[in-house]
Amino acid sequence: MLDMFFFAPPAFWPSVILIGVIGLLVGSFLNVVIHRIPKMMQRESDNYVASESGNELPHADRYNLMVPRSACPHCGHQITALENIPVFSYIAIGGKCTTCKASISIRYPLVELLTGALSGYLIWHFGSGVAGLGAVVFAWLLIAMTFIDADTQLLPDDLTLPLLWLGLLINLHGTFASLHDAVIGAVAGYLALWSIYWLFKLATGKEGMGYGDFKLLAALGAWMGWTMLPVIILLSSVVGAIVGISLIVLAKMGKNNPIPFGPYLAGAGLIALIWGKTLSQQYLGILG
Repeated sequence: MLDMFFFAPPAFWPSVILIGVIGLLVGSFLNVVIHRIPKMMQRESDNYVASESGNELPHADRYNLMVPRSACPHCGHQITALENIPVFSYIAIGGKCTTCKASISIRYPLVELLTGALSGYLIWHFGSGVAGLGAVVFAWLLIAMTFIDADTQLLPDDLTLPLLWLGLLINLHGTFASLHDAVIGAVAGYLALWSIYWLFKLATGKEGMGYGDFKLLAALGAWMGWTMLPVIILLSSVVGAIVGISLIVLAKMGKNNPIPFGPYLAGAGLIALIWGKTLSQQYLGILG
């Protein structure tokens, strides 16, 4: 029975639908990850400072991805199982808390839809074998990091480092790149942005990006090998420049307002995983 859904070839619709539905459920959990990991980091930092200062810990209660249960931030109403069905519950309750009628952000169902649709597409493209399932996990982690970085300008080690190690593991047998290329890709990815960071800081005295960006590019290099790094850097830089200029012009943002680079790296990494070899060949063809 499992063989009908897993280790199936590309464009096998039963697998696409199954993983797409699982993606919807995972998208609901990713909303929790996006909301809570920055808070968990802040609480840990607050407790560390208090402990070092000999003060009482400000956050002694349990707070993680499982505890406490999700609740309305306005009235504290705990979300029931029926209110937590991806997308459908949001539509059924009209996008409002069932108790206090406060509006619920449209981003929650959008994250669920994005995760489900992207999961299904990756299985359609790669099949439901190691490559396809690996690509789905890759996308889940990138979605979480994209929204966390957009909200807080943070790329947590709890997400970037597992992505890096998973990339090396999945390439033990050359799933997306040889292990040799994956290891060099991880090192080169980190050092590429690390070098840019220090050159910019020495030239301007300012920090142009965070260390999380180094680790994310290292993870992308571990998944796709060092040969994909130029494509990823080019794509992320072009998209980042276009979006950044658009925000400054249309939203009248100040030029000194920091713009997170992680979402552009994540988007470029996903594009490179799916179409990277074709893009690389076309890029080399233009140069040659």
